[in-house]
Amino acid sequence: MTLDAPLASIADERFVSLTTFRKNGEGVSTPVWIARDGDALIVTTPDGTGKVKRLRNDGRVELRPCDRMGKVADGAPTVGARAEIVDTDQARSSQERIFLAKYRLEYRIFMFIERLGKKGRKKRVSLRIAA
Repeated sequence: MTLDAPLASIADERFVSLTTFRKNGEGVSTPVWIARDGDALIVTTPDGTGKVKRLRNDGRVELRPCDRMGKVADGAPTVGARAEIVDTDQARSSQERIFLAKYRLEYRIFMFIERLGKKGRKKRVSLRIAA
């Protein structure tokens, strides 16, 4: 299982700007962590977020390397792909292992802070991104 070349070109980025699309076609960009999982890239996000809602209507996404705050450098490449929402215990276990391996302490701290929030531990889903 090999990753499609355009997706492979951004797989090692620390952050990417993930653009999902509203029903009217307007793009909404969000900075996210991304990791490689076999022949696809994955993103982890709480279920019920805007990006998950938009993906239920349109699986088309665009990815661009960015910084932690979502700033995309001039001339950064745009990679078009399709995303699928994966909501299984197996996917959650796998994504946690993959993100811990890539982001280490940063991931642990982020998940800890999320659990401290007023809504407690949020159910997370995987967004599986492929060409």
